Amino acid sequence: MSDEVQEPIVGRKSFAAVAINCAAKAGEWIKTKLGSYVSLNMKFSQHDLVTEIDKGSETMIRNLIMTHFPDHSFLGEEGVEPGPNASLEALDNVKEAEYLWIVDPIDGTTNFVHGFPFFVVSIALAYKGEIILGVVYDPSRDELFIAEKGKGAYVHGRRMRVSQEKAVRESLLATGFPADHQQALPLNMKQLQYVAPKARNIRASGSAALHMAYVAAGRLSGFWEMGLHPWDLAAGSLLIQESGGRVTGLNGEEYHLGIKDVVATSGSIHDELLTLLQEAGK
Repeated sequence: MSDEVQEPIVGRKSFAAVAINCAAKAGEWIKTKLGSYVSLNMKFSQHDLVTEIDKGSETMIRNLIMTHFPDHSFLGEEGVEPGPNASLEALDNVKEAEYLWIVDPIDGTTNFVHGFPFFVVSIALAYKGEIILGVVYDPSRDELFIAEKGKGAYVHGRRMRVSQEKAVRESLLATGFPADHQQALPLNMKQLQYVAPKARNIRASGSAALHMAYVAAGRLSGFWEMGLHPWDLAAGSLLIQESGGRVTGLNGEEYHLGIKDVVATSGSIHDELLTLLQEAGK
């Protein structure tokens, strides 16, 4: 009998199972800590907060993933220094990774701190730079959104489809207010003022990952925000693409991990919304 250790054969189903398990365990733990965090610190601005719950959630997720896939790379929000350029530097450090897990342990920390139930765990897996798995778990509603590359996107086990509105005037949109108050926030306010009268209405609920999941589920027709990071967008980008929508940068370039200014829509209103946002910035 051979003494050689056989390497386990791991397929995408196993990736998904691990991601779901991580998101569910972290999400349920976060929910038990609602209103009982101990430390609250400011990172880049007063809009950019971190608690020990964020750090604990990331540690839990990292340990679970590394137990199953010790040779994979990991990029988590709490392991990166604050600031607008730090995420791009961190991404550059793992650009050669074959498999890269991209994790936001709590997307919507400000909401969590205030007890506003709009925060999620976001987990994505990239293979050679392309997102192949995205999971967004909302513990407040016990909703798990999942997409695998080429296999569609689902919530509650049901296939998701983007909304069918054909024009911005018929659309419910969402945006987010950037932590960068010097450049990104003033531009965002100009965009908001320009787009709001042309849309059915606009929401700003404080979690980019959950906004993107809602675009995928057809609950929103579009979403835009500036100054985001890979962990904010990676999972949601695949949810939208697998639901028939479109994700680009503010200049129209197709989504990649380095995108920071994002426009995500059902697809049918994408060009119109892009044009409006670009006009607002002129």
